[in-house]
Amino acid sequence: MTYGRLVMALIGGDAHETTASADVVLADGSLAVLRLLRPEDGPALHDLHEGVSDESIRLRFFGPSRHGAHTYVDHVLNDPSTLSLVAETRGRLIGLATAEPVDASTSEVAFLVADDARGLGVGTLLIEHLAEASLLRGVTHFEADVLAENQRMLRVFNDAGFQMSRRPDGATVVVALTTGVSAETLALADAREFSAESRSLGPLLRPTSVVVVGVRSDGTGIGATVLRSIVANGFQGRVAAVHPRASQLCGVKAYRSVLDVPEPVDLVVLCVPAKAAPGVLDDAAAAGAQAVIVVSSGFSELGEEGRALQRSLAVATRGHGIRMVGPNCLGLLCNAPDVRLNATFNEAVPPAGGLAVASQSGGVGIVLMDLARELGLGVHTFVSLGNKADVSSNDLLAAWFDDPRITAAALYLESFGNAAKFARFARRFAMRKPLLAVVGGRSAGGSRAGASHTAAAATPAVGVDALFAQAGVIACTDAEDLARTALLLAEQPLPAGRRLAVVSNAGGIGVLAADAAAEAGLEIPEFSPALQARLAGLVNGTTGTSNPVDAGADVPPTEFAAMVDAVLASGEADAVLVIPVATGVTDGRGTLAELIRVRADHPDLPVVAVPLGGLPVIPSDPPLTTYRSSASAVRALGRAARYAEWRAVPRGPVAVTGPHELVARRQVTRELVGETGGGWLLPDQASRVLEPYGLAPVGRTVRTADDAAAAATEFGFPVAVKVADPEIVHKTDRGLVRVGLGNAEDVRHACADFDRELGRAALVLVQPVLAGVEVALGLVRDAALGPLVMVAAGGIATDVWDDRVFLVPPLADEDAARALRSLRVWPLLDGYRGAPPTDTTTLEAMVLALGRLAVDLPEVAELDVNPVLVGPGGCSVVDVKLRVGPPIGPAVSARQLRPV
Repeated sequence: MTYGRLVMALIGGDAHETTASADVVLADGSLAVLRLLRPEDGPALHDLHEGVSDESIRLRFFGPSRHGAHTYVDHVLNDPSTLSLVAETRGRLIGLATAEPVDASTSEVAFLVADDARGLGVGTLLIEHLAEASLLRGVTHFEADVLAENQRMLRVFNDAGFQMSRRPDGATVVVALTTGVSAETLALADAREFSAESRSLGPLLRPTSVVVVGVRSDGTGIGATVLRSIVANGFQGRVAAVHPRASQLCGVKAYRSVLDVPEPVDLVVLCVPAKAAPGVLDDAAAAGAQAVIVVSSGFSELGEEGRALQRSLAVATRGHGIRMVGPNCLGLLCNAPDVRLNATFNEAVPPAGGLAVASQSGGVGIVLMDLARELGLGVHTFVSLGNKADVSSNDLLAAWFDDPRITAAALYLESFGNAAKFARFARRFAMRKPLLAVVGGRSAGGSRAGASHTAAAATPAVGVDALFAQAGVIACTDAEDLARTALLLAEQPLPAGRRLAVVSNAGGIGVLAADAAAEAGLEIPEFSPALQARLAGLVNGTTGTSNPVDAGADVPPTEFAAMVDAVLASGEADAVLVIPVATGVTDGRGTLAELIRVRADHPDLPVVAVPLGGLPVIPSDPPLTTYRSSASAVRALGRAARYAEWRAVPRGPVAVTGPHELVARRQVTRELVGETGGGWLLPDQASRVLEPYGLAPVGRTVRTADDAAAAATEFGFPVAVKVADPEIVHKTDRGLVRVGLGNAEDVRHACADFDRELGRAALVLVQPVLAGVEVALGLVRDAALGPLVMVAAGGIATDVWDDRVFLVPPLADEDAARALRSLRVWPLLDGYRGAPPTDTTTLEAMVLALGRLAVDLPEVAELDVNPVLVGPGGCSVVDVKLRVGPPIGPAVSARQLRPV
């Protein structure tokens, strides 16, 4: 389970949903579960209070009485108004946090942590989750009375990063804090989580001892293959096997059970039949193992029985505090020289290097490893995730973040278990190291049909593209594309811009490369006259010296290299693509050697080569990265350039709504869901939701022609009138919109026409006539990715131009700015052909407000704000459609709003 399950139970209104839970990693890397208190927890909760020291009881209850402590436990168990969370590890309660209502917006909080669990961050995790759960119930403030000498508890409050005040009161300190998030709260929580994940996965990613279970004595089968791979790759730690009869397998000592292995065990690899896995897991836990890889298949991929078995296995691993990869996976490879573990049934190992790879598909993982070996791409770690019952790509990104030997990461994914968490972790990782990804299952066949423009456009591929663009993930099309892009990022510095120079000794090849570069989003600038003269002088003026450069078929190696050197030194290119073609009149090998020599003089610029005509690849340092086609080279360079641009943009904090406002706004939407039973809101209802975010439409909704005429007279003519029925999508097509009406009688006639078209009395929206560039904003919720915000050209252009960008909340300033500037309609907003620029500052603020709404109000299922008229003096919303309903998809809780 994830944190989202706990949040969604509380968003849904059930503050005592006892099955809601959150898996967390403590500071020492051990696992714990945070969950709501259950009635059956009574004995364990009494044991917790009985097991702590007298000093702990005194500090918590301001006196030495254990009777008072047990009385409090009985009170908590029987008081439905108190929100109580417990921390559990290995079946034992190690912490309790309670929030007892003082009034509608304030709760008194208290904590108790087992003595042997102190220093593990249990109290901090409890307060984080308790604050979020309380905020969902309308509680905006916490209070706590703490003995002044209880510095440990005061540090817990302080270190959590919440806005806090302290007031001395005799021997106690009265602590007050808000339950809303802040940038400090979120940054501290992220840092703690990344550090804890790294410790938790250490026995998996850096084991010193491995035991393989399920090895056949005749050497056949997956278990024997895994064991041979471990031995052949020269694992630097201890290795053993388990077999009921054999004493030795593949030259390795074998034991009857994991429990019989005399040395401490870090990692156990299970290759046994699925039904035998739980028993082996229990033995592994009893032997002290901290990690398992379940290579075995026969779990969720085979139907309900397999899913049930996988669920029980996952519950058992959490109960034992063990991290698990799989089941149904290829295994794990760690290429670090001090580890050298190949616990997979793929014996081909790529060279050691800095790339970390995780693949949800074992087959794709094999392809990636083969490509890495073929390209000479150095791999540090490969993890086959399989069914992802425990360890996920999110966990691995956190573990790889601070590892100095890992320079980049690559992922193949088919699902996002927690998309909001992935977006947060991926962005944090990509700010430090390149992150590449391929996602399967993105076909348009998964797109939804919707009644709004936003929903109709939000296909699965659109959502994934939006997530990657914001998080700085380098999206690749397939395994080969990923490997070739990773090679460039591993061997070359990031380009400072998109300017690409192409130098070849075959003119046509250079032209084709320039065309491919333009398609990849790179610029092919024309060189300055000075540089062109310099190049012409190097070859006696007989060549094409613009860009691409044609050095001539018979150019000698030294002159070809001199031309490349001149381009590299010119400052007129951010990257250089060299295409030497072997001919009967040139020394191809000599050309490559000379290119390597001059490349070494410019280590800060990326240089790639496409040697053609049978020229060999020559290793060098710094490397001259080589490809077999110009298309592969420029695609990789284009992706590297876009990633460099993303990383260069300063990252601001995400926009967060204050706790008081958040509680009030959630109450409004919940009331509307109750009133309507879920569905499209009437204009006045929609305005109640949108007004606090500055997204409500201008004008007045009326029910009679006379009221429409009166409103129009008040606004001043000309006016626009339209039918305010949220279930009608294309009003203009049916004549249900009239613009430029100049008098009250025209307004009455329009209302009569609306009534005839609908066959009933129409609800009408009257608005002053406004002018400006039309922009559309929208929101829809994806069942897998959560909320998606659309920014697009507005009006009828929304459908005709297909000019739109999707964003994944939470949003920061740079997200809104990037989205608007990527639209084809942007020049009209920025002041096209001498027109005054429009108020894009206000428009960006509206995009950010929509992002806050998406996070704040999970009951808002679908929203179109179209058009927004953007002029030099401001922005006006003309029309909205808003649908509410019970929350769907993953929760984007306050705790997930992490600035990086």
